[in-house]
Amino acid sequence: MTSHDPAVTRAWVLHPDIYGQNDDRDPKRALEEAVALGVALPGLDVVGSEIVRLPKPHPGALFGSGKIEELKARLEANEVDLVLIDGPVTPVQQRNLEKAWGLKLLDRTGLILEIFSDRAATREGVLQVEMAALSYQRTRLVRAWTHLERQRGGLGFVGGPGETQIEADRRAIDDQLVRLRRQLEKVVKTRTLHRAARAKVPFPIVALVGYTNAGKSTLFNRLTGSDVMAKDMLFATLDPTMRKVSLPHGGPDVILSDTVGFISDLPTELVAAFRATLEEVVSADLVVHVRDISHPETEEQARDVEAILESLDVAEGTPRIELWNKADLLDPEARETFANQAARREEVILVSAVSGEGMEAFVDQATEALSGVQHEATITLGFGEGRRRAWLFDQGVVEAERQTDEGWEFDLRWTARQAGQFQDL
Repeated sequence: MTSHDPAVTRAWVLHPDIYGQNDDRDPKRALEEAVALGVALPGLDVVGSEIVRLPKPHPGALFGSGKIEELKARLEANEVDLVLIDGPVTPVQQRNLEKAWGLKLLDRTGLILEIFSDRAATREGVLQVEMAALSYQRTRLVRAWTHLERQRGGLGFVGGPGETQIEADRRAIDDQLVRLRRQLEKVVKTRTLHRAARAKVPFPIVALVGYTNAGKSTLFNRLTGSDVMAKDMLFATLDPTMRKVSLPHGGPDVILSDTVGFISDLPTELVAAFRATLEEVVSADLVVHVRDISHPETEEQARDVEAILESLDVAEGTPRIELWNKADLLDPEARETFANQAARREEVILVSAVSGEGMEAFVDQATEALSGVQHEATITLGFGEGRRRAWLFDQGVVEAERQTDEGWEFDLRWTARQAGQFQDL
């Protein structure tokens, strides 16, 4: 066997295909997504992957003893350092498998937490990941490790006499969670103040949502001309990114928000922890659901996104546009099929964020959807523009008027449609 770079962790991905569970999802596709999750974590080299079919999970070790031995031989032959199991693994199962294989093991929740921890860039993101990780760690505090069996004497600051190590560990985690929650509250309060400041100059908020790797960041970059990290990688965007942008083709000024990608079976700890990250979606004036229409499981991914939007209580009246993205990856026959389907649905547009196809139609539809949303603006009119001045008062959009040396200066609150009509006067 050849030696490998110690700085790189060689990982092997296992997808347990348990009879009667997730029958609506193709295990091959699930394995592909699990491998993509592994690739998304820096320092990991996914050297192999496989589906393990199970009639039912073994309570003590997930797999039966024969399968454990068979896998052990394969893992040793491939010099594997870390096993990634695409699904939930109990602490007892984890301990027994790590002991049997002599390797570290991460389940789906643990892996996603690792990715989120690596990606978090803002103070809020870091705090949310820490809280999610501690909540996850707390669920692992069962009598699974030998040090948890020891009795610890009462030293005042570690609890009363006879408190077990597990109770002390749990108390330490709870204390840390309280501290993090307080810090997070301060950060959220600051964001609320920023949001209130934005509300004084309220541009409509357009929130991009979608399954992870659907192309939201590529679309964001095309619309804003910025260089947000856009990679063919799961969870490339984690912290919410917001930009004020004038939509092309004469579209209105909006605040565009790129959000964390959704994923099936997102750990419950993370759903709770990242609720604040998705606040902009809840308060959005327009929600744009970006779908990777070239993905074989695009329908299942869309259902996962809709379920999360529903859990966020996104207002029913909030306008929605569905962008069927990555049209450039479709073969001619599939492209024609999807183009015909999209043409029959007013809220659906077939686009390519890479080539720019469909962007003009999208901006037109977004402008139309936002035409009823009011925003503030300040304009100046010359003394000879009495007719336009009268139109502003006629529309009831004037908040304040000041006379200057050149003419009148107005603070207005109007819709994009009214602004367009004013330009045409």
